[in-house]
Amino acid sequence: MAQGRLQGKTVLITAAAQGIGRASALACAAEGARVIATDINAELLQSLAQAAAAIETALLDVRDAAAVQALADRVGAVDVLFNCAGMVANGSLLDCSEADWDNSFELNVKSMYRMTRAFLPGMLAHAKATGGSVSVINMASMASSIKGFANRCAYGATKAAVIGLTKSLAADFVKAGLRANALCPGTVDTPSLRGRIASAADPVQAEKDFIARQPVGRLATVDDITPMVVFLASDESRFVTGQNLLVDGGVTI
Repeated sequence: MAQGRLQGKTVLITAAAQGIGRASALACAAEGARVIATDINAELLQSLAQAAAAIETALLDVRDAAAVQALADRVGAVDVLFNCAGMVANGSLLDCSEADWDNSFELNVKSMYRMTRAFLPGMLAHAKATGGSVSVINMASMASSIKGFANRCAYGATKAAVIGLTKSLAADFVKAGLRANALCPGTVDTPSLRGRIASAADPVQAEKDFIARQPVGRLATVDDITPMVVFLASDESRFVTGQNLLVDGGVTI
């Protein structure tokens, strides 16, 4: 029987209870990985744990530095860290309050700094001991330094920062066996997107507008994104680091 592409690897994923995080947890588990799925939603985490025996769950607020470090101390070395947690603040710079700006950077950027700083020493030691490589995957977006979008001031700024952070990690630790890459999806049909559509003045038109900006003529599904996550987590991407990998349905053609 053929082994999965992630057989023997431990993958830790933040914001894993729903959307891309959940789909990635299931996809990695299906490829043989031990998956540690973290989120702040206990009920959805329990549902995820019931879906696959290889998935362990841990309640975690990635904005809590002490909790992040405690988890890193408990879990030990991982092969893959997928920083998936994030939020979308709507509006231009004139609409963006300081609270929106600060909350966006806290969750979208600082949580990645915090998670990676806690787990990186163990990951590097693991890479040195095994002679292999370890992988950090950071959730960025096509809405960042890739392309500007209207009413995405704080979101675009944070996702551009994620790309800068990712490239810094890749440059600093490439010789130590670390690969760091940024995943840049297009518009994905997730509970987060559905919430934004529902809160719009005209939800029907809002959905049409989201679809209209995708040249392929539809929203992405989470299953359009997970193959790239598995690739970046696997040894198949052993020569890929410091890259912004677009899965955007042609938006940035």
